[in-house]
Amino acid sequence: MALPLFLLMFGIASVSMMVPALHALVLDDESTARAFFYAGLLGIIAFVLIAVAHAGRKPRHGALGPLMSLFAAFVTLPVMLALPFLEALPSTRFVNVYFEMTSALTTTGATMFSDPERLNDTLHLWRAQVGWMGGMLMWVAASAILAPLHLGGFEVTAQAEPGRRDTGQGARSVAADPRARLLRVCRALVPIYVGLTLLLWLLLMAGGDRPLVAICHAMSVLATSGISPVGGVQNAGIGTSGEAVMLLFMLFALSRLTFSKDTVTATQGGLRNDPEFRIGLFIVVAVPLVLFLRHFLGAFGVDEGDNLAKAFYALWGAVFTVMSFLTTTGFVSEHWAAAQDWSGLATPGLILMGLALIGGGVATTAGGVKLLRVFALYFNGAREMERLVHPHSVSGAGAAGRRLQSNGAFIAWIFFMLFALSLAGITLLLTLAGTSFDQALVLSVASLSTTGPLVDYASDTPIRLIELSLAAKAILSGAMVLGRLETLAIIALLTPDLWRS
Repeated sequence: MALPLFLLMFGIASVSMMVPALHALVLDDESTARAFFYAGLLGIIAFVLIAVAHAGRKPRHGALGPLMSLFAAFVTLPVMLALPFLEALPSTRFVNVYFEMTSALTTTGATMFSDPERLNDTLHLWRAQVGWMGGMLMWVAASAILAPLHLGGFEVTAQAEPGRRDTGQGARSVAADPRARLLRVCRALVPIYVGLTLLLWLLLMAGGDRPLVAICHAMSVLATSGISPVGGVQNAGIGTSGEAVMLLFMLFALSRLTFSKDTVTATQGGLRNDPEFRIGLFIVVAVPLVLFLRHFLGAFGVDEGDNLAKAFYALWGAVFTVMSFLTTTGFVSEHWAAAQDWSGLATPGLILMGLALIGGGVATTAGGVKLLRVFALYFNGAREMERLVHPHSVSGAGAAGRRLQSNGAFIAWIFFMLFALSLAGITLLLTLAGTSFDQALVLSVASLSTTGPLVDYASDTPIRLIELSLAAKAILSGAMVLGRLETLAIIALLTPDLWRS
């Protein structure tokens, strides 16, 4: 039976509620177990009834359907996901829970409940699970939905305009049966995603983490959601070894070549010559060294320059935190504060905001502008500088440059300007909704880059989201969806050619 993509996502979400229901039942929390079980059961019944009513209908294929289903999932699915959460926590309002589920599904990870003790273990598991499913959705959607339309970063490499279908043989087969492509991508990527999550969970438990905390952190690292049941990695007590394991798994958010070669971003040369991966590693090495040098010079002012132990922890804290925010995960090392204790200098939150804006790799769970677009702008800038010195020079593209189309830098610049305009517009709307300018800027960057933990570390004082006005919460919910799908995808939904098809 060929069912609509959105209906399939609704059914999967309904079945997934049985996991927290079973978890609450094991913990003897009957009220929470009933909330998730009944909500999941009603969702499954609704799914079956709609599927039966849809039987016999000829599905309409085309470019618009899957993209519209993806947009609808991020906007409407949080309503269904919020129902058991609200039933298990009746002391809050629906708008807060809807924001929480939208934040989790878009892998943003911003939370209304800054005090982890307000939520029970099952609700923490549900937040992490929704974020994990949102990450898996983006893994699949990148190859099955965004790549054929040259969106989500593929517009820099594809030989077509953003929002238009490929005209090659592969694209014709996708247009004929897009569900076949979705099924093929799911078969290839879902086992990898699940396997990596289970492996990280086992490694974190071997390092001494509690099973619940370990599985939540494992799901959050793979989905780059930054959701934690204990308020962050710094409160888990896993030590440097546990953070090192998490850092290795964050590498999957730097480039899609780390786990798949199913998209046009995969070209000759492999991971070693992948510009996204190389730029990401350069940032992870260069930025911590600059931060360490700053703290090292400050440490001499307080006679701590010869304390090698504090120096090592300060350097490691910077490496882990830079990698985490570059991949838009948002976890902070437990040694991040050690650098401040060592030198007496605070780390500017603007650095973390800049890292989140750069973001991770194309077709990964990371948000932000994406490293491939940054590479396109850098490559074009370097070429223009060369032409200033040698105006009549002829330059070969090279192995890395062949990944970009001739006007890839122009399209990357257009996206960057759209991103900047979106950032300015959301900041303006938040200030009109009663938020101070400093907080509005941090919130805008956090939502558009899908890096929720910025609200705790990028400002002088943590921002309490639950204290924001209703209008501000609605604006941020829309901004998170915009940041997850990106501006070009939203514009593509308004393209008349797609509606005619």
